Amino acid sequence: MADAYDDLLDRFGRISALGDSGGVLYWDQQVTMPEGGTPARSKQLSALSAVTHEKLTDDETGRLLDAAADEDLTDEQRAVVREIRREYDRERKIPESLVEDHTRLQSEAQDDWREAKANDDFSAFEPTLERLLDLRIERAEHIDPDRDPYEVMFEDGEPYLGLDTVERIFEELKDGLVPLIEDIRASEDVPPAFEGTFDTDTQRELSEAALDLLGYDWDRGRLDTSTHPFTSGTQFDARITTRFDESDLLGALSSTIHEFGHATYALGLRDDAYGTPLGDSRSHGVHESQSRFWENHVGRTKEFWELFLPTVKDHFPELSDVTPEEAYRAANRVEADNVIRVEADELTYHMHIILRSEIEHEFVSGDLAVSEIPAAWDDKMEQYLGVRPDSDAEGCLQDIHWTGGFARFQNYTVGSVLAAQLWATIEDELDDPRGLIRAGDFEPLHDWFRENVHRHGQRYTTDELIRQATGEELTADYFLDYAEEKFGEIYDL
Repeated sequence: MADAYDDLLDRFGRISALGDSGGVLYWDQQVTMPEGGTPARSKQLSALSAVTHEKLTDDETGRLLDAAADEDLTDEQRAVVREIRREYDRERKIPESLVEDHTRLQSEAQDDWREAKANDDFSAFEPTLERLLDLRIERAEHIDPDRDPYEVMFEDGEPYLGLDTVERIFEELKDGLVPLIEDIRASEDVPPAFEGTFDTDTQRELSEAALDLLGYDWDRGRLDTSTHPFTSGTQFDARITTRFDESDLLGALSSTIHEFGHATYALGLRDDAYGTPLGDSRSHGVHESQSRFWENHVGRTKEFWELFLPTVKDHFPELSDVTPEEAYRAANRVEADNVIRVEADELTYHMHIILRSEIEHEFVSGDLAVSEIPAAWDDKMEQYLGVRPDSDAEGCLQDIHWTGGFARFQNYTVGSVLAAQLWATIEDELDDPRGLIRAGDFEPLHDWFRENVHRHGQRYTTDELIRQATGEELTADYFLDYAEEKFGEIYDL
């Protein structure tokens, strides 16, 4: 009888519940909390993080970990002990006061960012960003003073893949995507765009229809709006947010489908493993593979638009003359002049991610002063995409993410690379997956992901999970081949 292991699970379950409670408070802050609620919310989140840290790093957790490691455990149980041990070892090195200070500042920083963006005033955000950097470097140095703080930060969200692996993939992507984007920019075969004014209430109804079609479980989820789309929750409560722009019909739809991918991962985790590492997602990069898969390998396919265009026309009759081919091409239109990441197309999106990652790495390393970020941002935007933002609000202030952490942007591109690799595997293992999309039969895709990704939780390390699901190490080859074939056909290259 694995007594220590059972006691460890019970203890960690309570710790996980505290963390999930903080997630609900964060969701409320982004979606429904009144604007004046931040002072109290920052204290609430800070107190929760301190209590969670205290329980996780308590000597009793260490004693149970040591005792459980000596018991006769299954492979799954050993994986649980491995993951709790890793979290315990990292967090135990961090002072509780630092945890509280960091959480409080993160919450307050969100208001600082919103105000700076609204006023197009990066200088107003500089002091907050510098304080965040100081606290995060201090945290990383507590965890491992002998390593690059940026690498330590990266391992918070992607603990097993290796920053060197990701940076190698980024170099391969730059080599392949920059010339492809240049060829597309020079092409005269430009796809049409959905132009017009699209009522946002009707757009919401259309997003709900898309979620119905894809198989969203409304008993365990909901759709709301927020400044920046995100998904929050567990296998019992996975909530989606999106945002609507009356001039951009496809933007809200693609964001909703993207967030559906995140939610379906959460909802696909084992119910009976809730509160344990087996009931939690593997990593940020794997999570992004699910959202990018549904957004791009489903929602931007010809087959999806053959299926869904009649629903779009029901909601917006002014598009009655649009053909499925035109809708498909519009959904895959490359806007190389766009400066906004969340509005970026499937190709240029990755140049946004790469330039952000390079800038923040220089900032964390001390090679770039906070005041130099706007100019560095604009220069890299011009270098990679041939366009300069008109303002900081459209440049380095456009995203909220630096209020939550550094070394996280990479995972958006890791997710896209992995999504293409997963799609290639699905094409080998499922009978006519494109036909399934055309028919609106998405259950075989859900089944495949539950079997090969979701049900494992954190049983495998990231690299092991990728090998289990695809039979190979993570590689950029499938994404580059996919991009060249798809956009070469669309732009007649």
